[in-house]
Amino acid sequence: MENIIKDIDIIPAEEAQACDYKITEEENTGKQKKLYIESYGCQMNFSDSEIVASIMKENGFDTTANFEQADVIFLNTCSIREKAELTVRKRLTQFKSIKKEKPELTIGVLGCMAERLKDKLLEEEKLVDVVVGPDAYRDLPNLVKVAEEGDKGVNTFLSREETYADISPVRLNSDGVSAFISIMRGCDNMCSFCVVPFTRGRERSRDPHSIVKEAQELFAQGYREVTLLGQNVDSFKWSPEENNKARLNKQEDAVSKVINFANLLEMVAKVDPLLRVRFSTSHPKDITDEVLYTMKKYDNICKYIHLPVQSGNSRVLDLMNRTYDREWYLERVAKIREILGQECGISSDMIAGFCSETEEEHQETLSLMDIVKYDFSYMFYYSERPGTLAAKKYKDDIALDVKKRRLQEIINKQSQHSLERNQLDVGQEQLVLVEGTSKRSEEQLKGRNSANKVVIFNKGDYKKGDYVRVKITDCTAATLFGEVVS
Repeated sequence: MENIIKDIDIIPAEEAQACDYKITEEENTGKQKKLYIESYGCQMNFSDSEIVASIMKENGFDTTANFEQADVIFLNTCSIREKAELTVRKRLTQFKSIKKEKPELTIGVLGCMAERLKDKLLEEEKLVDVVVGPDAYRDLPNLVKVAEEGDKGVNTFLSREETYADISPVRLNSDGVSAFISIMRGCDNMCSFCVVPFTRGRERSRDPHSIVKEAQELFAQGYREVTLLGQNVDSFKWSPEENNKARLNKQEDAVSKVINFANLLEMVAKVDPLLRVRFSTSHPKDITDEVLYTMKKYDNICKYIHLPVQSGNSRVLDLMNRTYDREWYLERVAKIREILGQECGISSDMIAGFCSETEEEHQETLSLMDIVKYDFSYMFYYSERPGTLAAKKYKDDIALDVKKRRLQEIINKQSQHSLERNQLDVGQEQLVLVEGTSKRSEEQLKGRNSANKVVIFNKGDYKKGDYVRVKITDCTAATLFGEVVS
């Protein structure tokens, strides 16, 4: 397995349902036991694995990149796409065969699949020893001990308060330049296709002062970019008295102060002008002009927004329970362009072939893409997720070959738009943060510009973590190429 998350900009149709993954790196600090973690799915899962590694490290574990050397194997799972679940199930079967040769091995499933399929994994298929949901990671050392004594360790309790704000994550697979900071947990949006509200619980915002402290510590360690993570960052809302958004909304008049996402962005941006700030993911119903003006105010807040649309048709959006329509979404995009300019990067998620989607409605997704012209997108065909509102209420009635054909049309259009958007950068000078050596040549470096685009240029005397001004000279649909200016 590769030891990195795949960089996905434009993906072929056969890979469009795949999931990203990470594994732990080798660490030898003299601890008695070894922990191996495979993480699947979203950046939130990867961030959670860093929290898990920190908790286990405090309880006598080093990490390993070789599962054959592990005393404990954790799979941090994803239930968003069917492909992710199938991949994890196959992997569990492989690990189960290893356990026959090494019976003292403890195998655990963490995250969204643990929450959704705990009974099936434990009783029916007997694949695992430990099952732990996203809010119960503090209990992991105890649950591992329970498993080592011959019982099953289970905790899938969903908390209304847990944010892990006091835990300093172990940075897994870090390049030493960019790091993720989790700012909130859970989701209150009930999109009909999504299992997250059921597997991660209600929205809770982390103490913003702990977020700023983590950003300060990362900067002191040499990191030059942080990404603020949440299922829906724009709905970040915290007060000293209450971090649960639903409860906070009911008693807002009774709390001493409220810090929203725009306030938090500013607090992190002020850590240091040399610390770049990114965030993901934004929800079209929640992103405010205040956030956009805050982004404009600070040069070190990157001019890039991931704004998932899912569909370009209002009826389908209503079935998805996205709580906005086509016109609202396009107004938000227009406001981004008005405040932050045409150079601001915008990316999206899109689902082809949602329940009852007609050919005309699919065409509306394509026409919306023509209006917005996304820099890149994450594109999937619809796969029904058990337990969701869509699975209960709607028939998955679009044939697989139709879904795949519609997805390919979306991918083709996105490839065209990505190239068009990148061509606009040719001739411009851009500030690039160096992330490391290019995969193609040891003599070239790669980094990202403010709009989250990969830029390749000759190495010279520059190194990882440097800011370099680069003039863009050429491009493909996925990459910019340039020459150092200064």
